[in-house]
Amino acid sequence: MTENYSEDTIRTLDWKEHIRKRPGMYIGKLGDGSSPDDGIYILLKEVIDNCIDEYMMGFGKTIEVNIDEQWVTIRDYGRGVPLGKVIDVASKMNTGAKYDSKVFKKTVGLNGVGIKAVNALSSSFTIQSVREGKEKVVDFSEGEIVKNHQQRNSTEKNGTIITFEPDHTMFGKFNFIDEYIEAMLRNYTYLITGLTISYNGQKFQSKNGLLDLLQENMSGEGLYPIIHLKNGDIEIAITHGNQYGDEYYGFVNGQHTTQGGTHQVAFKEALVKTIRDFFKKDFDASDIRTSIIAAISIKVEEPVFESQTKTKLGSKDIGPKGPSVRNFIMNFLTSKLDDYLHKHGDTAHAILRKIQESEKERKAISGIKKLARERAKKANLHNKKLRDCRIHYNGKDDRKNESTLFITEGDSASGSITKSRSVNTQAVFSLRGKPLNSFGLTKKVVYENEEFNLLQAALNIEDGLDGLRYKNVVIATDADVDGMHIRLLLLTFFLQFFPNLVRNGHLFILQTPLFRVRNKKETIYCYSDDEKNSAIEKLGRSPEITRFKGLGEISPDEFKHFIGPNIRLQPVRLKKEDDLKEILGFYMGKNTPERQNFIIDRLRVEEDPVEVA
Repeated sequence: MTENYSEDTIRTLDWKEHIRKRPGMYIGKLGDGSSPDDGIYILLKEVIDNCIDEYMMGFGKTIEVNIDEQWVTIRDYGRGVPLGKVIDVASKMNTGAKYDSKVFKKTVGLNGVGIKAVNALSSSFTIQSVREGKEKVVDFSEGEIVKNHQQRNSTEKNGTIITFEPDHTMFGKFNFIDEYIEAMLRNYTYLITGLTISYNGQKFQSKNGLLDLLQENMSGEGLYPIIHLKNGDIEIAITHGNQYGDEYYGFVNGQHTTQGGTHQVAFKEALVKTIRDFFKKDFDASDIRTSIIAAISIKVEEPVFESQTKTKLGSKDIGPKGPSVRNFIMNFLTSKLDDYLHKHGDTAHAILRKIQESEKERKAISGIKKLARERAKKANLHNKKLRDCRIHYNGKDDRKNESTLFITEGDSASGSITKSRSVNTQAVFSLRGKPLNSFGLTKKVVYENEEFNLLQAALNIEDGLDGLRYKNVVIATDADVDGMHIRLLLLTFFLQFFPNLVRNGHLFILQTPLFRVRNKKETIYCYSDDEKNSAIEKLGRSPEITRFKGLGEISPDEFKHFIGPNIRLQPVRLKKEDDLKEILGFYMGKNTPERQNFIIDRLRVEEDPVEVA
């Protein structure tokens, strides 16, 4: 029966209730900290952004970030929040100084929401402001004032201190990962030379801006020295590597725009135009951009982002009276990069050689591309490999786009997942046998090999990640030797030809239980021997113990628990020190003496654990 629609059905939520009921609108997904875009890191960023804005206005050279398990303390040495407005700044929506462009120009936060979201989503939140010898402290819990301390004298330096603990009822069991936090803090320092950020006592700072960013994030040497150009509100660093695809780091007013935006689109267009004009040749745009590694940072007055998490720039103009973002970047690059190439002939020749190599490879595979696309289309029509879902990823961070593709081995495993999945957001791609070892092969094999061609088509990543159909790409293989081998072969394929899928945090390994321990009253699924032993101890004598050797052994009714809300995904991450060519060569190349010794040494460890201890 239809519910009665009357005055009683209309509700008005207060600010904190709305944030807690709709957190995705403010911080994207919640998450448990295993992914760099999980909500707990957005909470950190919202507070740090305010500190950065103070620095950008010329106040405070150091920001201190300290994390003790789940407790976070962030302190800046800026002007301090005006003492009479401390409560308002932390708990009244659309309140802040950034609406006054005379006080804050070219800052990140403009809507007065960020720190309120942190407050509302924290079980404990304290804001302390020190300003000209006076101090004001207010304690909150879930956005509600717990204690409003009296203003008092202080000998502390000016600044604002925020201490909070994310609410476990919202985020569940979560953990901060140092690697993600350090990457975030390093990005701030690359963009703001002169700023020092201390994280649990470790200091981060940069002297050369985006030049340092590329040098410290590249896994190998560039084909030529990094081109570093800057002027006022724009800074750019460019080089080419040996990897497939292109790699960009985009920033606006110190904010890492991981989803790109108008500035990144303009940069790509300006780069192609400048290179074509310099060499006086109408090169294909893809040949120019293949293997490029670049960073661009611009400053925009009153920036407009496409979401509260500020991962994609929507602004079309630099400022109310300034040029368009496109013209601003185009004018800078066509002038400065052209001058640079005229002065650095060796770099210009290296770029030309790289373009010609890319052109040669593209033409070599162009003949089989059409046939490969037709084969992929026909296979999809007959639904032989892909059991698709209804909702696909569109590049945004809202929770509605958490679509997932499981890559499975064999009919039994794919059958269990297919029967257990959510047909709205979870798709299944079924492999037939072991994939080809693609190490050392050219991208031509992606089109010639049926499995790789169909997988590429299912993901829609032939021309980059802009068309990626699934936010999470999950390798789901058996926990045995064959399953591990298939996992390595798939990792090799993605790292070899689509490394940006990994760099952008889209590739995962599905964790499924190794054991089921149960008695007549309770069933416990265990992911390790330690968990199994604890379960046996908990359930008492003689529980039934099942060892799952393959995914197909897990019934669909059980499987739905492992790919539902409590799914365990291990992210595949690339660290800056990872040399892909070296790693893949070691694990997937020919049987070298080094790898044989590596295996033998570990066999000895298993045989004689006492010696290791």
